[in-house]
Amino acid sequence: MASNGWSQHFGGDMKSQGATQYTTSEVPAQHTTQATQFAGQSQNESRPRQMSNYELSRNMSHDERQAALSAARFGYGPLAHTTPEERANMLPAFGGEMQPGLYKGVKERKFANPAPLGLAAFALTTFVLSLINLGTRGVTSSSIIISLAFAYGGLVQLLAGMWEMAIGNTFGATALSSYGGFWIAFAILLTPGGFGIAASVEQADGAKGLNNEIGFFLMGWFIFTFLLLLCTLKSTVAFCMLFFLLDITFLLLGVGHLVQRGGAPHTGLIKAGGVFGILTAFVAWYNAFAGLADESNSFFITPVVYFPWTERGKKQWAVNKKETNSSYNPA
Repeated sequence: MASNGWSQHFGGDMKSQGATQYTTSEVPAQHTTQATQFAGQSQNESRPRQMSNYELSRNMSHDERQAALSAARFGYGPLAHTTPEERANMLPAFGGEMQPGLYKGVKERKFANPAPLGLAAFALTTFVLSLINLGTRGVTSSSIIISLAFAYGGLVQLLAGMWEMAIGNTFGATALSSYGGFWIAFAILLTPGGFGIAASVEQADGAKGLNNEIGFFLMGWFIFTFLLLLCTLKSTVAFCMLFFLLDITFLLLGVGHLVQRGGAPHTGLIKAGGVFGILTAFVAWYNAFAGLADESNSFFITPVVYFPWTERGKKQWAVNKKETNSSYNPA
């Protein structure tokens, strides 16, 4: 009853004041349009306004603006510190230079190209050890690898890595120096007497423990090589293939030492690692030769093939496709 009284009271007041009442279907179009505009205006006011590139960069200096543009395109890697003019004159990825991406030309470089030296040292040492892993001609002892691993695959490759650092090649310095360190570490492990590492581990954990620790050692190199492999996916096919095959080699050898038969490494996996190691060695030699040979010193120039998803590869594949079509449709 009270609510009806309040309704009658306010209803009477509204009518007495001349207020107009509408049902939902009777609302005039003018009021509907105004309400819609008001709602849209409220939503726009509640959204933050998106600033233009000019507004974001108007307080930046020219150098800061160029750095921001480079960072937006290349992240904060080495190319973020170059100017558009410098990038326009850069050379494409090349395995013979241990360069997985754009790099500065060699015209004013004071050092020779150290990549072929490091690649050749890596290839020869890997080749010999892989033959031993395969049991080629009944060979089982790996003592001969100690000399190569210390001198050529170790010291020489480490020096090549340091020279890569001197010419500003971060990737080449990291790869060659690391694998030089790998061969030196492996030679120390294989040296009879020497540091007594293998003997002390075997005394503490037995032959199985020694193989497990060698497996851990090799699996760590598998992970490191995989990271380098990711950095070569925009380079040449031969350069990327080098790290892919090497990664498979480390994986097979590592698992071969972890999955044992009677306390000895798994023979099948070790031999499979030997096969991939030989393939790795030949691809490393291929890249080394690509860095050494040119038209002035060789009748044989290795072809450089880029992946089709790279900028250089798209142009290369487009030219090949055009030549193929023209050969089928002679003018």
